Amino acid sequence: MRSPALARAAAAVLVLEGLALVVFALIELVGLGAGDAASLPTALALIVLTLIGAAALIAFAIGANAGRSWARSGGIVFQVLAVALALASLTIQPVQWLFTLAVGVPGALGFALLVASARAENPRPTE
Repeated sequence: MRSPALARAAAAVLVLEGLALVVFALIELVGLGAGDAASLPTALALIVLTLIGAAALIAFAIGANAGRSWARSGGIVFQVLAVALALASLTIQPVQWLFTLAVGVPGALGFALLVASARAENPRPTE
């Protein structure tokens, strides 16, 4: 049984995360233009990798909305990484709560929605 509402909600979280990465890349690009980068090649690599991650999240959103398992799997990997990053940020003193919550809450929500969507779209057979 397909659950379009769960799939749409999961896709929305993935798109918002992808857009957040695009904004982050643009901020880094502005910083690069202002001469804030210590190493030009490293800064460019960070921007390119950030944009690749954003494109992947948006592609996973499109696929998750269409009910594709590969997209849910990729999205789950990104969500696990987001939660791990949020938990790791708790070890930095002083704790940056805004960052921790801004990364961890959408990661946990996206994870839950993707798993729920997968379960709703692939129900267990009754015995």
